[in-house]
Amino acid sequence: MSTVDSPTFDVRLGERPTTPSTTYVAEASRRARTRAHASSPITSAAQGAPQSVLDVIERARDALRPEIEALADELFELREEGFDEHRSVAAIREVLQRHGVPSEANHHGLPTAFVARTIDGTPVDPRAERTGAQRLAILAEYDALPGVGHACGHNIIGASSVGAFLAVLEASRELGEPVVPGEVVLLGTPAEEGGNGKEILAARGAFDGIDAAIMAHPFGFDSIDHPFIGRRIVDITYHGVAAHASASPFQGRNALDAVALHYQAVALLRQQLYPGDRIHANVTDGGQRPNIIPETATVQYYVRSELPQTLRELSDRLDDISHGVALATGTGVSIDWDPQPFTLPIRHNRALGERWAVHQASQGRTVLDASTTPSHLAASSDFGNISQRLPGLHPVLKISGEEVGIHTNEFARYAGGPEGKRGLDDAVFALAAIAADFLHDPHLRAAVRDEFEQAGGTIDVEGFFS
Repeated sequence: MSTVDSPTFDVRLGERPTTPSTTYVAEASRRARTRAHASSPITSAAQGAPQSVLDVIERARDALRPEIEALADELFELREEGFDEHRSVAAIREVLQRHGVPSEANHHGLPTAFVARTIDGTPVDPRAERTGAQRLAILAEYDALPGVGHACGHNIIGASSVGAFLAVLEASRELGEPVVPGEVVLLGTPAEEGGNGKEILAARGAFDGIDAAIMAHPFGFDSIDHPFIGRRIVDITYHGVAAHASASPFQGRNALDAVALHYQAVALLRQQLYPGDRIHANVTDGGQRPNIIPETATVQYYVRSELPQTLRELSDRLDDISHGVALATGTGVSIDWDPQPFTLPIRHNRALGERWAVHQASQGRTVLDASTTPSHLAASSDFGNISQRLPGLHPVLKISGEEVGIHTNEFARYAGGPEGKRGLDDAVFALAAIAADFLHDPHLRAAVRDEFEQAGGTIDVEGFFS
């Protein structure tokens, strides 16, 4: 007679969460590598800056390397959060001062925003009158995340932008003539992580008269146009009627029930979302005690989409659900959109991106585009709002393995380690080289602007959801 072993059960079942599978991420990475291997290198039809200019920029980058690496390390250790980056800004301004560059903090009323300028390769007072020259802005970020510090690599972003700005300046001093014929603006933009400092600055006029804006973001691979999708925040509060949950529940109108129903309705909506759309939530107020039917309850959502127009559509769907749930539960509802400025998707400029790929190739990197890289790793950035106002470059720069997610302790280790230093070095050169390309080559500037206009031109960011 055969016997079957009785099943055994772990008595601790449910004690800890299960480990998420890596199958999907591994397969997506494998497919991306296959596509990348079969793809042709990204090239540029633009002439850009003369090679002699690029050579002197590279020498300036090399001379600046120890100082810029030290700045990246200092920012990493300071790990200051958004709108509180006072010591980080002071460290950056000290580096600028050593190179004879005046800077202005409290730019447009933001204490941890700053600006510095060069015109025709010469530092000028940030408050000096503007000329009619072409103007390119290099944007610096330097805020950290709570708990995990620089797990998004903003120490690399801030130091690379400062390094690129100084490389253009020092190259001009070596040549004894301007490396770039025009104006380069170094703009310090605080609180990208949850504060949308760039949008605050833009709304106050900080980007008026800027012809293009550039920066680079550390990541798990190299790409000129990785998707950064738009994001809005909404607080949905239901207003009910309090009652004793045991003695007289029929006298109440349960605001928490409305929140629960809303959460489920949004969960059902996910099946009909556009590919790439994201909605995630948490309940920020669910009542006081279980024996009191909640009079108020609030759920907060992050709502994300790949296009400004589809973000607006998705916002409208949330509004409809909110009112429908209020009717179903006999509650009232208040809907508070954008408690902080929203972010729109990044509109990548291919003409600028191709120059980035060319310059990174000279540093030994193979840069890909969205057709060959995993597109599911989508987050949001306040650079999106800038890119909808004027042409922008926001490539991602490989400093870690593809499997390492940003906003993790592991990515922070890369941002503070030797891989981050190599990425910093390559970003300094490429950003400075693109500044030279843009300000030297009128045909590149025309191509950049034409592409921007063909994609819809400047949109009214502030009034987009009105």
